[in-house]
Order: sequence, then structure tokens, then C-alpha cells
Amino acid sequence: MIDRIVHTNIEPEDSQEAELEITLRPRDFESYIGQERIKKNLQLSITAAQKRNEPLDHILLYGPPGLGKTTMASVIANEMGAQIRVTSGPAIERSGDLASLLTNLQDGDILFIDEIHRLHRSVEEVLYSAMEDYKIDIMLGKGPSARSLRLDVPKFTLIGATTRTGALAAPLRDRFGMVHRLEFYTPEEIAQIIIRAASILDTKIDTNSATVLSTRARLTPRIANRLLKRVRDYADVNGDGIIDTEITRKALELLEIDDAGLDPADRYLLEKMIDAYGNNPVGLTTLAALTGDETTTIEDFYEPYLLQIGMLERTPRGRKATHKAHQHLGKTPPKA
Repeated sequence: MIDRIVHTNIEPEDSQEAELEITLRPRDFESYIGQERIKKNLQLSITAAQKRNEPLDHILLYGPPGLGKTTMASVIANEMGAQIRVTSGPAIERSGDLASLLTNLQDGDILFIDEIHRLHRSVEEVLYSAMEDYKIDIMLGKGPSARSLRLDVPKFTLIGATTRTGALAAPLRDRFGMVHRLEFYTPEEIAQIIIRAASILDTKIDTNSATVLSTRARLTPRIANRLLKRVRDYADVNGDGIIDTEITRKALELLEIDDAGLDPADRYLLEKMIDAYGNNPVGLTTLAALTGDETTTIEDFYEPYLLQIGMLERTPRGRKATHKAHQHLGKTPPKA
């Protein structure tokens, strides 16, 4: 597998990157750039909930990784003036873990569960009654002497985030009062995000450089921030710390990010499809074997952007590289 700078996940061991990621996150809707439709709907719901002095309805945020689901949850909590408790689906292994989380909340608090589609089924079943009735049922003891105990939990708001809504159980999905999909950003919005991040990092960048970076950031804020930090490193070592067009161009050449935002791994995938299979569809498991990645990695990290820019096509028989992909890689497009 080729190492990628344009991947959208944060490595657990990279604590410095995680801290910078938190620093660059907006704290309110005013500084949150993009996702205007979702912001308007959420602001209306937050204002209504505050007016009635009630907790906010449960919210499900979904979409490709790196688009700001965790950031949106933090902004919602800040706008509500509520405390937020952050966890993830795989971290809640038993129903007792969930019960501990819920009983330690206060009225109006927000529980954010990232990758909520990875919750265990036994944990999901406890969550159903907690979301609807603010009560949980836990089993005490085992065997014939086991008994059920019903506990009240505070009136909390659950915000779930997922990249795969299809993997969510239908009863859980139906219990969310608001379901919002985060869309890819426009290059203009990404350029604004880069300029804002540069000011937070105390780095000077001109508008042209921000525009160039925005076209290489795969329409994703997390990748835009990561590219900005790598270009800033290049400017500090090979220049005077100011990011201009020349510095940006040289840094991107070093990183091997082309003008469509493709990295070596993307180009490798498309070239293998074209060279080995021509214009024939390729199955998902075959693609995974070609790249050495898991099928879920292909679906979550390769496909969304390649589909978005029209270089990959899904067919009933498999994936196909489009004419646009052939032209971008300098290959002869197949005849119709």
C-alpha cells in the first residue's frame, strides 16, 4: 500500500496532528465555512429547543470522512451551551459501558458517538430505550437468578456520525429526529478554510496559493489543512516562511499531488484498471487485490472523490475508469 497524504483519517499515534486538528476546528456556526443548508436547519432547531428549554432532538450526521462531522457536533454543543462527551462505536464494547456513559451525563448534555455503525447489537438495543424514553434496562446476575433493572437517564441529545448509513440498523436510524448528509465542499469554500487555517497557524499565504491548494484538497477540509501544514513546512525550510505560488507549486510537486488532487495511490489504481482490464468493469475484490487494500478502504477512501470528479464509474458488473481518467493519465480513451 502506498503511503498517502490525502487520506482522510487521523492516525491515533499522531498526537501532534490530532492537536492541530482540534485547534483549527471552528467553534460556532459563524466561523464554520460551508454546509449552509445544514447550518440553517440546525440553527432553527437549536433556537426552538432553547426557547422551549428542551434538549435538542437526536441528530445523525453522515457522509465521507474528513468533511467535519465531529466539528459539527462540537459546534452544536457550543451553540446549545451544553457539555459534550465524545466516544466512538468500537470503544463501547458492552451495554454496561453505555450505561456508565449515560448515567454520568447531565440534563441537556450531548453524547457524540463517532462511527456509530460499528456499535455492537447488544449495545444498540440498550440505546433504543435511552433515546426514546430516557430509560435503560440492564441485567443483573446470570442464569435463573438474573433480573432486569430499569434506570432513568438524563434527557440528553445523541449525535451519531457515520460514513456508512447502510450499515446502521433500521430501528436505530429511525430514532434520530434529524438526519443530515454532509456534502463535499466547493473549491471556493476550501480556499476560505485554508486562509482561515493559515491565520490560526500564524502563516502568511496569498490568495492565489490558497486557490491552488483548494484544487488539490479533494474538496475535503481535513486534507486541505494537512496540505497547508506540509506546504508551510516546505516554506519554512526552503523559503522565508511565506507561502506564495512558487513555493506551493514546488511543495505539491514534492508531495506528488497533481492538478486534479490525485496522489500516487489514486493514479496507481486507475492505471492498473486501464492497463490490465482496458474498458472492462473490475470487481471490488479485484481492485482490493490490485492495491493491497481492504474492500472497505476502496469504498471509503478511493471511490468517493474519484466518483465525485468523474474519473471512476460504478456499473452492475464492477468499476470502470472513465474517459476523463484516460485523458488525465495520458492514456488513449477506448472507442465508443
